Formats: sequence, C-alpha cells, structure tokens
Amino acid sequence: MHSRSYIQEQKLSYQQSLANQLVTAVIILNAELAIVYANPAAEALLNKSLYRLYNTSAESIFAKTSINSTRLKQLIATGQEFTDSDIVIELNESHRFTAEVTASSVEFAQTPHVLLEFKQIDQQKQISLEVFQHQQWLAARDLIKGLAHEIKNPLAGLRGAAQLLSKEVSEEQQEYTSMIIEQADRLTNLVDRLLGPNQLPQIKAHNIHGILEKVCQLVSYSNGQKFHLFRDYDPSLPQVECDQEKLQQAVLNIVNNAIQAIDEIHDITIKTRIASNKTIHGKRVKLAVQISIIDNGPGIPSKIQDTLFYPMVSGRSNGTGLGLSIAQTLINQHQGKLSCHSRPGHTEFTILLPLKQQPLNQTPLSQENEL
Repeated sequence: MHSRSYIQEQKLSYQQSLANQLVTAVIILNAELAIVYANPAAEALLNKSLYRLYNTSAESIFAKTSINSTRLKQLIATGQEFTDSDIVIELNESHRFTAEVTASSVEFAQTPHVLLEFKQIDQQKQISLEVFQHQQWLAARDLIKGLAHEIKNPLAGLRGAAQLLSKEVSEEQQEYTSMIIEQADRLTNLVDRLLGPNQLPQIKAHNIHGILEKVCQLVSYSNGQKFHLFRDYDPSLPQVECDQEKLQQAVLNIVNNAIQAIDEIHDITIKTRIASNKTIHGKRVKLAVQISIIDNGPGIPSKIQDTLFYPMVSGRSNGTGLGLSIAQTLINQHQGKLSCHSRPGHTEFTILLPLKQQPLNQTPLSQENEL
C-alpha cells in the first residue's frame, strides 16, 4: 500500500503536466481578464505563443462574439460556469475558426481565475453541413423527377392531340397547332434537362489529365478571349476509374459556369492533387483524386451558396441553374463529391473521386502552362 502523501505527490505531478499534454486548448485568465497561461494546444489554435499572448486582454480573442467581459466578470463573482457553441473567433483575415467554449471559475494562489476550454468544431460542422446539403439535394432531385414525369405525360398527350387536330383544320389554323407542338417540345426538352442524366456511368480506367485537356481545348476554342486558363497538374496521379464522357461533361459545366460569371478577363486554374483521409457523404475515403477549378472572379452570392447545386438555382439573371445540378448528379454517379467555397476574388469548385488502385507513374504533363 502506498502512503497518502505519495499518492498526493503523484496527483500533483500529473496535474502539473497534464495541461501541456491535452489536445483541448486551455487558456487561463486572471481577475483582470488578461491571459496568464495557454497550453500548447491553445498556442497552436490561436497561432501565437504564450510569450505573445501573455497579459493580452480576452477581448482581443472574443471580439464580436457572445462572450464578453461582463459575462466573464459575472463568472468570477458567481462561480457559475457556462458553455457557448458555434463561437466564431476571427483573429485576422486569414485565421478564423469556430469553437465550442466552456468557461469555469478556478482559483490559483487564492485568487480567482477563469479557465477557458476551446474545442474546434469546424470539421464536424462541415461534415454535418455536407451531409445535410446532400440529403436536401437528393430530396429536391426526387421531387423534381416526380414532378417532371407528371408533366411529361400530359405534354405527350397534348402534343399528340395537336398533331391530330392539325390534319383536320385549315392551313391558316395550322399556325396555332404548330405553336402548341413547338411549345410542348420546348417544355419536354426542359423537363428532360431537369431530369438530368439517367444512364449509369460506363466505368473504365482513364488518365484524368487527358480528360481535363479535352475540357481545356473545348473552352479555349469558344471562349479563348475571355480568360487566362492555367494548368497545375500532379503528374504522379494514377489512372482513375470513371466514365470519361460524364466526367468531362461535369468539369465542362463547372468551367463554363466560371466563364459565364465573369465580365472581364480573369484567371481560371485547373489543379489536380492526391487527397487522403477525406469524408465523402459521411464515409471515410483513404485516397481520392482531387480536381480543383479555381477562378479569381467576383465570387458567388452568399445567399445561394448553400443551395448552389439545387436545380433552377442560379446567380445569373439569364441562368437556368441546371449546369451545376447536372455536374453534381454526374459526380454522385461516380460516388464522388462536388463542393464549392467562394468569396470575392476566389471561387474554388472541388471534385473528389475515390481512388481504388495503387498510384501509377504517368507521363508528366506540363504544369502552370497558359493557353
């Protein structure tokens, strides 16, 4: 049996070293709400060392959040701890994160202090948001498919009746039946586009850069004066199992969307990389090929970013909102993921395609070449 004093010494030893081993970020404030300690996890999260953080006011961290000096002083006075979720902490333009913060009252050297624990939740929020958006997209797609089928049936009957009627009326009156047939065909074409591609992909191994080169050629021939197109390829990428035509169409839709969104000459970059340990629709994927389409245009309006891939959603007054929806369908048919992050001056569409085979060296393609 160990003595009580020995156990107490061990306890103090672990307590003194434990904070430095935690992956949870811990910060301690004194009674004046200035930082007097930050463990290594907090230094990494805030991207500052304790030497730079020491004696800094808590206000510099929690500016424009629900945690203010009044609440922290009340905590010291009452000892009642609190937890706030979804606290967005923005230290500068390039360093911004979302955290769950727990504040509690502690005592050091017989003086009250505030213990702050930070748990970064950006990744969990992103995964939850992606899963929710995917479920919403599936629901919207199924709704539109059902509605489209309900529209097509009476349209076919309407067109057939107009054709029969045109045989019974005079040539002057056939102008009206021709208009009915023309508009029925136009609506049928729109419904078919809403339904999107309905054939399963023909999966074969392809050089991903060969597919992207075809896209570059197509857009440069038709829009070569509107933008500068750059390639940033990883030559070590393996062949990818995909449907060449469908993947080409998906990338083409995204690039065309970027071109149509810009009013003056901008840069568009197509980049390929290997991505590891990615989450695709709630499933963990060890290796994936990542295709990024990046432009420095005006960006996508924030009000439509969450619904960007839904049918009939467009940021342009004359847009149909079908190009990106079809691209999403095509990528989903490959069990991949299409996502977008946009701000003024930088819009990036990212395609993730799960990789099932070992990487194979391929003939390098020129990098950072401008068309």
